[in-house]
Amino acid sequence: MKIQLIQIAHARSGDKGDTGNVGVIARKPEYYPLLLKYLTVDRVKKHFEGICLGKVERFELANIDALNFLLHQSLGGGGTKSLKNDAQGKVLSSVMLRMEIDIEESL
Repeated sequence: MKIQLIQIAHARSGDKGDTGNVGVIARKPEYYPLLLKYLTVDRVKKHFEGICLGKVERFELANIDALNFLLHQSLGGGGTKSLKNDAQGKVLSSVMLRMEIDIEESL
């Protein structure tokens, strides 16, 4: 069954220079294993194709049932250099939450 990530997670995003930062937090502790399984570096990189031109890094924060992603080279140089509408990466969390994942229907 396909669902959007927003059904099982919250997200928040921002920037550090040209790197977008997206935190994804499970809505319930039992959803955290799904985040670990489906939000791989490769999957996130593919989801942000055309936006994230550099590498993607993933950090696990098991104590708060969350993952943090750094999307390198995704902000056109950053807030002071970029001509992008969202030079601080504030909408990256909304983009992440629209990702569709295939989960077992029993979940």
